[in-house]
Amino acid sequence: MFASKFKKSVLSAIVIAVLPGLSGAAVYSNGSKTASFDVTMKIVADCTIAAGALDFGQRQGVLTQGVNANSSINVTCTNTTPYNVGLDAGTGAGSSGTTRYLSGTGANASTVRFNLYQSPGSGLWGNSQGTDTMGGTGNGTMQTLTVYGEIPSQASPAPDTYKSTITATVYF
Repeated sequence: MFASKFKKSVLSAIVIAVLPGLSGAAVYSNGSKTASFDVTMKIVADCTIAAGALDFGQRQGVLTQGVNANSSINVTCTNTTPYNVGLDAGTGAGSSGTTRYLSGTGANASTVRFNLYQSPGSGLWGNSQGTDTMGGTGNGTMQTLTVYGEIPSQASPAPDTYKSTITATVYF
């Protein structure tokens, strides 16, 4: 029992001796002085953009009527930053401006005409700022823009997978 009390006393003395050192700072009473410092950062006008795929379907047959699909573009701009989002013509053979084509990915050189709109029934969505881009103002959070796609009725090309890659650009 004496050994147990001795161990407790030694342990208590060690804890008392070590604890003041663990506090990290000694206590002084000779006065104090202060200094201030600035913490700064600068936010600049900035935007990010991400776009999802637009898929007109993987089982289309004869194109005797229009085929519609839509996709999303996500834009995040700093608060109060004005922006425009443009869509280029794409990589389909013969594409230029707002005239767009999907190209066959197999051995054939056939194309499928398609259109991209900012809203159903609106003008074509292009890449000329102030003319056919979509504008907005950033609010610091993600804003979702919908791309409305249409394949108008047309002569059906050979069976194949057709593709174009569109580049979406945010101007700010």
